[in-house]
Parts: sequence; structure tokens; C-alpha cells
Amino acid sequence: MLPMRSAKRFKRRFAEQIGRCKLRKLLQQDELKGVQSELKAGQMAEWNAFYQNEDEEQEQEEAEQSGGDYKVSGRDSLVFLVDASKEMFIKGEDGQPSNFDMTMQVVRSVYTSKIISSHRDLVALVFYGTEQSKNQRNSFKHVYVYHDLDEPGAKWVQDVDALHGEKGAQLAAETLGSGETSLGDALWCCANLYSDIKLRLSQKRLMIFTCRDDPHGGDSARDRQARTKASDLKETGVLIDLMHLIKPGGFDVSLFFRDIVSPPEDDSELGLQLEPCNKLEDLQKRVRARETKKRALARLSLTLGEGLNVAVGVYATAVLARKPASVRLYRETNEPVRSKTRTFHTQTGSLLLPSEIKKAQVYGRKQIVMEKDEVDAIKKFHDPGLFLIGFKPMEKLKLHHHIRPSVFIYPEEGEVKGSACLFSALLKKCVERNVFALCRSVFRRNYPPRFVALVPQTEEVDEGKVQITPPGFNVIYLPYADDLRTLDPPKCPPASQTQVNKMKEIVQKLRFKYRSDAFENPVLQQHFRNLEALALDMMAPEDIEDLIMPKVDQIDQRLGPLVDEFKDLVYPAGYNPESKPAPKRKTADVGAGAGAEKKPKVGVTADELKAHMENGTLGKLTVAVLKEACKQFGIKTTGTKKQDLIDALSERLGS
Repeated sequence: MLPMRSAKRFKRRFAEQIGRCKLRKLLQQDELKGVQSELKAGQMAEWNAFYQNEDEEQEQEEAEQSGGDYKVSGRDSLVFLVDASKEMFIKGEDGQPSNFDMTMQVVRSVYTSKIISSHRDLVALVFYGTEQSKNQRNSFKHVYVYHDLDEPGAKWVQDVDALHGEKGAQLAAETLGSGETSLGDALWCCANLYSDIKLRLSQKRLMIFTCRDDPHGGDSARDRQARTKASDLKETGVLIDLMHLIKPGGFDVSLFFRDIVSPPEDDSELGLQLEPCNKLEDLQKRVRARETKKRALARLSLTLGEGLNVAVGVYATAVLARKPASVRLYRETNEPVRSKTRTFHTQTGSLLLPSEIKKAQVYGRKQIVMEKDEVDAIKKFHDPGLFLIGFKPMEKLKLHHHIRPSVFIYPEEGEVKGSACLFSALLKKCVERNVFALCRSVFRRNYPPRFVALVPQTEEVDEGKVQITPPGFNVIYLPYADDLRTLDPPKCPPASQTQVNKMKEIVQKLRFKYRSDAFENPVLQQHFRNLEALALDMMAPEDIEDLIMPKVDQIDQRLGPLVDEFKDLVYPAGYNPESKPAPKRKTADVGAGAGAEKKPKVGVTADELKAHMENGTLGKLTVAVLKEACKQFGIKTTGTKKQDLIDALSERLGS
């Protein structure tokens, strides 16, 4: 819930925004009446292409911050096809939840993650092997469409929560029941779900959850029907995955499901997993690995030499998680408001066209005016791509060379045939010789070039054969000479060797293996818990555990007397770091210099300013110096930008 003060501030700002939108609309209507007759079709096309929505500008800024410039070509879709047979409701050993219970927890987890991160994606929940039937025109028996293919919402999360636990098993038995199984009809029903969607889908995925390796009990006709329907789905672009669960005696994939699931999309896909999931964590990890989007931020060519190019895709392996952006709503209908920006002339108030807008820069007291095409030509250095310069040993890459988050490149075999083979050979040789590739990179059109280091990375998988780190190159952005600073560290008394050795013992005791996925952002978690509580009508949000808080008791237990021993070596006897130091008395000097010290005045003389103006070096002065100079000459400035101050001083001194 928003505090009362924040809610009032939000309402006031929202009302001001509505007022500005109405005023802008009136101005736009008045100006369009006079301009419409003069505009030609080509000018209108140019106008519409130039002006864009503010929402699109915000999306572009977010993409630049995350390192990406791709545009979403469609929505992702995911259908959960869950077995509702009696075997799915049998509880595990030692109080372990049933396979059906684990599946519902995974479905709920995906629902909530979609609502938070990808609310426009489509999800569906379908049960097969049920006694009751509920689908399009009830044309398929023993198939129950619990949630149609649509955007998930709070009501869906509540529906899945109702199927959790013992009460959920009773509700499922009453609502669904367990009956005959026809996987072919279930797949046919899922195909109809996809055919009814008129939206453009970028990815279509279907996940089957079952603990029966032979669902039809040896019925060859039904097996053949299911294989045929699965083949039809795969031809339409639907990816079928099997999330098989634990079964007494083991799950034999080769009996039936080997012909049902889709082959791996590329080398990074692990394909069909032979080992079933017996724990909730394993099932969630496997579903997350399949469901997570793998969109390339960009597709470039890695030029190894003249006429030798490798197609690679650029991926962001880690992106800073932020709170979702606020959405402005129209107060009367509560619908999202799409705002647009128009540029008007400051003197006449007329609406400006793109061809009437120029860009300028002051050089030597002269205003250089440039067209938009000229600005783009100045910015362009080379077409986007990676260009190999040479190789360097890994020892040459230092930690202080890190200036921004790195990205990851992986071969794109579909773009240039043979890219995967050549990329793999390059990666293997770089790992063997412990070297990195030095390249010049231009990731987007009209972007300045950067030097990057391609650091090789080998593939790692866990015990469940789930990929932990993919094979490829990490792209490390290298600094220019201008980016490196020479620091003057403060001079402090050096520590003795005894003190250094004691601190080494403390550091050794506090060492632990860091994993980024073990620590969640407490601010984001609390934010989403509050949203979840509001959406699901909960009495109070769930408590979160702040994992970044240090465990003081565990630290004290590990260190023991080492801290006191270090204090005795470093601090004098009786030293208390928490006590405030006594205030120092100011010594009054006898004579004209008596009193408190004054801060040195920042400023330059009139002669120095004129010399800077004649040499065109006013831009080298800081904003504080320019402000002080304006005060000296009695110049009133409305702006605080550096260029405004320079223009005001140039006008006064030039006259």
C-alpha cells in the first residue's frame, strides 16, 4: 500500500500530467488546421517516422542499459499438459509431496514469474487422463482445459493454489477425476489452443508432466495416434518437452516418449533428460532452464581475416533486475495512457517538422549547424561487427580493466554455415594456450568502436546434466587510455608483518564460496511480495529473509579470539572505536589572521577570462568557476548548464 502522502503526491502529479496532455492536444489541433494543407505525403511520412512514443523511447533506454538492442518479434507461449491419473497423486517416501503436488507448485512459480517479468506472454494449463471433460465444444473426452491460452493473472494463481496439498488433491478428484488416457486427443486439444490465437507468437512450447512411461498400456493404435499428432505439432513450430517424474521401478523413456519430444534446438540444448525428477528443486530448475528466453541482443559477424567470417549471437548472461516501470493510467477509464512528444517553435508556437530541426555545437565562439544526416555520418566509424586484432596471454588481462558488465557470444549456425565448427576450434585453441582474443567491436550502427577481450569459457554441467555455464566467449570491454586515472592514495603508516599475518588469519577464517544465485535482492523481493499480497487479497505479505545481512553470531564463532588479538596489535590500550572523539578547539592567532579559516575562493580574473575567450578555451573551466565569473560581472543566468554560462560570458565580454 502507498503511504497517504505518496498517494496524494501521485494523484497531484497524475492530474498535472492529464492537464498537460489536454493542453498539448488543443495546441496540436489548432496548429494542424493551419499546417495540414501545406504538408505533402512525403513530409507526413517523415513526420510520423521521426516522432515516436515516449514509451518506445523508454524501452530503448532500458535496452541500452541492459546492453541489448533487439525488438520483441512476438509473444512467448507455454502450455502445461499435466497427467491427472491416480499414480500422480501417490505421496512419496518420508512425507515427500506427490508428483501432482510438485507439478502444481512449479506451475504456480511459472505463473508468478510471468506476471512479474513477462506479463504479455501466454500460458495454459491442460489436464489429460481425467474423468471429466472440458475443452472446445467438448470434442475430446478425458481432456480438461483448466486455463485457456491467455495472459496469466491473480485469479489463475489462486486457482492453482487451490489444487495444492491434501485439500487440493480432494478438489482435483472432485473437479477432474481420473479416467482413461488418450495423449493423442490431449495433443490435438493443445493444437486447437494454438490455432485459436490470432497474435504473433515468437515461441510455442508444450511441457508434459507425467510419471507413466507407457500411458496407453500397450495400446498400439493410441500410441500411433499420439506420435502422429506430436509430429504435426512439431511441424507447426511447437517444441514438446517431457518433464517426467519419479516412478517406482524407474521411468523408461524409450518405451514411448522418445518419439514424442522435440529434438534439441542447438548445441546448447540438452535434449531429452533420461533421469526423472524426484525433488521439487530439480523439477523447478529443469523447467526454468527450458522456459527461460534465449534471445540474442544482436547478431554480428566475427571477422577472423579477409573473407573469413563467423556468425555469432550476443547474449546478456546477467542483467540488473529492476522494479517494473510505473504505468500511467487514464483516471476515468483506468486504461494505460500513451503519450507523444511534439516540438513547437518558442516564438511563433508553430509545430516543427523534422526537416526544420537542426543540431548545433559552438566551436571558437561560432555556432556550427549540422543536419541530422551529418551528425549520423560523424558518429559512424564502421559497420557493426567484431574484428580480430590478435591474441594476448591471460596474464595481460587485469582486474582493473573491468569498466562495464560483459556480454557473451555464441555461434549462429543458421546465419552462416560452418560457424559452429570454426567457433568451436577457436575456443578450444584459446583454452589450450590460455590466451584471449583482442578485437575491435562495433555492436550497433553509429556506435563508437571499443576494444574488447574475448575470454574463452568451457561448458559445465551439474549432476543432473543441466548446463551451468555454456561454452563460448565472454566479451570484456577494455578501457581506453583516457579512461585510466592516476590516483594519489593518502599516505598512511605501513602495517607491520605481525599485523599483516594476523589479518591473513582473519581473512582465511571468513572465506566462503560465493554464488550469485544464493542472494536475492531484498528490496525487489519485498516489492513483489507486497504486489502479490494486494493482487491475491492476502491479509499481509509473506515475510522475506534478508540474505545479504551478515551472520554476526556465525562470524564471531568462526573468528574466536582473533579479533581481540588483532585489536591489541593495532589499537592502543583502552581504545574504543564507538566513542566520539573530543572536538578540537580552534586556536585564535594574534594579529590580522585571527579567526576561522575561510574556504579558498574559486574564481578567475577578467584578464584570464578574456584570454580564455580569445583562445576558445572557456569550455575547459569548471561550472563553479563559470558561475563565479558570472557573479563578478553581474550576469544573470537562468540556466545552470555549462554551455549557457559560456554563451552569457561570451556575449558580455565580446561587447
